[in-house]
Amino acid sequence: MAVGNEVPSSLKIETLISEVGQQINSDKETVELIKLQVKEIEKGVLKKEPRFILRVVCTLPKTRKKLNRDVFMSVLPEYYYLHDEVFKWIPSKGRITNIDENIIIPILPEIDSYLHLLILIYLLDCGNFMVAVPCSNKLISKVCDQNRRSMSLIAAKAYFYHSRAYELTGQLEKIRPFFLSCLRTCTLRSDSLGQAVLINCLLRNYLEYNLYDLADKLVSKIDFPEKANHNEWARFYYYISRIKVTRLEYSEAQKTVTLGLRKAPEKTAVGFRQAANKLAIIIELLLGDIPDRKIFNEVMMRKSLEPYLELTRAVRDGNLTNFSEVLEKHGNTFRSDRTFNLILRLRRNVIKTAVRGIGLAYARISTDQIAVKLGVDSPQEAEYIVAKAIKDGVLEAVLIPGYMVSLEIGDIYRTMEPTKNYNKRIAFCLELHNLSVKGMHYPVKKYESRLIPDQDIEEDFDIDFI
Repeated sequence: MAVGNEVPSSLKIETLISEVGQQINSDKETVELIKLQVKEIEKGVLKKEPRFILRVVCTLPKTRKKLNRDVFMSVLPEYYYLHDEVFKWIPSKGRITNIDENIIIPILPEIDSYLHLLILIYLLDCGNFMVAVPCSNKLISKVCDQNRRSMSLIAAKAYFYHSRAYELTGQLEKIRPFFLSCLRTCTLRSDSLGQAVLINCLLRNYLEYNLYDLADKLVSKIDFPEKANHNEWARFYYYISRIKVTRLEYSEAQKTVTLGLRKAPEKTAVGFRQAANKLAIIIELLLGDIPDRKIFNEVMMRKSLEPYLELTRAVRDGNLTNFSEVLEKHGNTFRSDRTFNLILRLRRNVIKTAVRGIGLAYARISTDQIAVKLGVDSPQEAEYIVAKAIKDGVLEAVLIPGYMVSLEIGDIYRTMEPTKNYNKRIAFCLELHNLSVKGMHYPVKKYESRLIPDQDIEEDFDIDFI
């Protein structure tokens, strides 16, 4: 028998059979899960309790991992006729378990929108972006046609994935006017979750095309809803930080990006934490500080932050040659991360660090030697750099024709620098305390507590607290 035509062994066949059986069982579990979610949505609508719909929305990340064509072909025929439009978004292959159209009853708009949302997410995960765009348009039309309070949670997710579909097809600017009108509508209806999602989508839209002035104007005109969840707050702080650092407001940018990292989940949202940490490292370098080493040693961050570790070393050493090599080596990475223009500003910090090191090492040095150490073209340029550093307070020295003479370093504790640093740290701790207090959950007030024995009050408190 030829080697190339080997028959699979019995062990391989059994493995394949078991894998197929596991997949079928997994699909059945997913179908039952979606049916259970539909019942929860129906219960939330009928009882006017949004918490039931919120449970379904919170399980969406786990549900999307289990979606496939067979699952949809088992679920959709129970709620739609076979000639309905939703079936054209799913490929024709697959098994259809329910073909009896006589038992189908009209479904609620919330259930219709949720099932349509699952189809859109499936198309985006499969990479069918061109099909996802008309699918998202249809979903948004369904959501906007219904003025129902119970639709708010599903509508917020629909806005996000609608923006994502247009972003992946490179036509994000087309939906900007529509999102502005939706934001106005959500504001009038006091839809806090819809407001938060739309504000973040609009900020992402503006920043995608480097429209920082428009993004800053939007932030100044709106109030981000306090009832928004932590994920939306984290995104909002990240976008604010990008706007602030572009406008040279480095202290505010560092403050907001730190708040964004604190609001983000610790074990998930790896991509967001990587992007936020990259921005935080650049901001800290622009402020003249060196980032903590433990940021680069985290398992999830180690590979993505490796170019930024080399950049930090070059800035810390004040070596212009190494700095230029890092820019040339990782330029494409920095451009894809949208930090290249910010990193170009670090050249000034590298020069300052190098000049400070020269001033500490030499009591008297010629401008010719300074030019060689800094890697600049002429002694006149080196003299200009030293003069600028002296004026900015980076270096305590004087210039005489052809030489730089370092002065004796004064006592920093006789200046206002320690006071400024203490005030900065105290203000940060106080704000962190205020945010922590806002995030705490308290038991419901018991106005009739005077009529209840102390033991009963303690039991009720424990139940509410849990």
